[in-house]
Amino acid sequence: FPPAPCRPLRSMSVVEHVREMAAAGLHSNVRLLSGLLLTMSGNNPELFSPSQKYQLLVYHADSLFHDKEYRNAVSKYTMALQQKKALSKTSKVRPSTGNATSTPQSQCLPSEIEVKYKMAECYTMLKQDKDAIAILDGIPSRQRTPKINMMLANLYKKAGQERSSVTSYKEVLRQCPLALDAILGLLSLSVKGAEVASMTINIIQSIPNLDWLSVWIKAYAFVHTGDNTRAINTICSLEKKSLLRDNVDLLGSLADLYFRAGDNKNSILKFEQAQMLDPYLIKGMDVYGYLLAREGRLEDVENLGCRLFNISDQHAEPWVVSGCHSFYSKRYSRALYLGAKAIQLNSNSVQALLLKGAALRNMGRVQEAIIHFREAIRLAPCRLDCYEGLIECYLASNSIREAMVMANNVYKTLGANAQTLTLLATVCLEDPVTQEKAKTLLDKALTQRPDYIKAVVKKAELLSREQKYEDGIALLRNALANQSDCVLHRILGDFLVAVNEYQEAMDQYSIALSLDPNDQKSLEGLQKMEKEESPTDATQEEDVDDMEGSGEEGDLEGSDSEAAQWADQEQWFGMQ
Repeated sequence: FPPAPCRPLRSMSVVEHVREMAAAGLHSNVRLLSGLLLTMSGNNPELFSPSQKYQLLVYHADSLFHDKEYRNAVSKYTMALQQKKALSKTSKVRPSTGNATSTPQSQCLPSEIEVKYKMAECYTMLKQDKDAIAILDGIPSRQRTPKINMMLANLYKKAGQERSSVTSYKEVLRQCPLALDAILGLLSLSVKGAEVASMTINIIQSIPNLDWLSVWIKAYAFVHTGDNTRAINTICSLEKKSLLRDNVDLLGSLADLYFRAGDNKNSILKFEQAQMLDPYLIKGMDVYGYLLAREGRLEDVENLGCRLFNISDQHAEPWVVSGCHSFYSKRYSRALYLGAKAIQLNSNSVQALLLKGAALRNMGRVQEAIIHFREAIRLAPCRLDCYEGLIECYLASNSIREAMVMANNVYKTLGANAQTLTLLATVCLEDPVTQEKAKTLLDKALTQRPDYIKAVVKKAELLSREQKYEDGIALLRNALANQSDCVLHRILGDFLVAVNEYQEAMDQYSIALSLDPNDQKSLEGLQKMEKEESPTDATQEEDVDDMEGSGEEGDLEGSDSEAAQWADQEQWFGMQ
């Protein structure tokens, strides 16, 4: 028997082939074919239906988006939306004909909402946030997907529209109660931790092994209110739980909190633990690189920068780390360039803003530096180093009144802890009228934290002014009992010189240089001591030569200017 005749299968249209290639991720192929088909459509408007032309425009724009040609993509998405609007009008005027071939096409039309979201993504990549907000605002609230609300929340937050941002973050949580980044967004906008926790209580109770989430929310609520001590204790309690032990994100948060609290030793330790667990970790490595640079470990900073660049050069962190290496190598122009590059990649990078601000300040461009430190404060109002950088700029431009106002505001806002007390004392030291107040503030800071290096340095500076060298030596020895720091060893060397303990002074300078071989002031102190010793030896051996004697007088004259250099105390703010 002959086979029964089969109903012929409907052949796929060329637009459907384009759609299938787009779904398969063949973006370069889609771009070529859709570009040719759109040219054909332009030369013969009757060749494709309005819905087919809409699809071709969207798929072509998607391929441009994939190739990072965002401005061109926006142009094609705009044309697609105009085509969709015309299509909607014609569909209202002409009722459906019931044509079988039009039904599959109408069902497979790309979502207009998705097109608008892609346009907003393009605008954000082009740094046109206002246009991104405008396009997303045009989507009715009921039609907004979680990713649209999340993007809107972040854009509103960046634009300073806090109320709208909170509303959008809450909408994300209503749709997706485990959206942890949305939770962090709400906490950063001063929404109470209890209120945020109430939005997740049902999901915590309904799913096993989620009991940690309420503690996690509590911990980050402390983070965003600037309560570093309670945040550290809460995260430590989470990290000790067997199920969350060795979590890289928690270790990174702990490292950042220790850094904010001024505990650089524990901060470096936690960053190293996180890095060992995840060799490809990028987040937080800019702070880690900065801490290493401050300790004089420039070779380690250079190696870290190289490793991060091998992971990705599209993040701000590698550029900041490389910039820190340049800054502490006193190559400020290069540090400025690297900081600017980091900001270009991520305008919200606080560490990049601090790096660029510090480079500008050290280059004498104080007013430009102030702008960057203010932006850093806006992004991270609980980070003390942002305020330190700004106050350093005020002091550099002799604006002591502005520095005092800012230091008092920080003291009131962040509370009376060792760091804020020291910062306020630093400004008070600049005015002879407030010297006694500075002394009281530093004593309070050292009572709270006897090992806080910045407070020890400032108290030593005050004792040096009062010529109370024995008290200064006792203070520094006590501070060095449980830690080793280049600056403390160097200042101890200076104090020992003042009481004629030259041999031990040389030892202290040597220890300081072993900790930071690039510390210029320790090197100058050591060289001065050696120069003072060598003329004596020369005189004993060659007391006949008058020319040698005249040479000694020249050396001594030179050593006076050097003594003035190494006697100056180093200032401790921001990136210095």
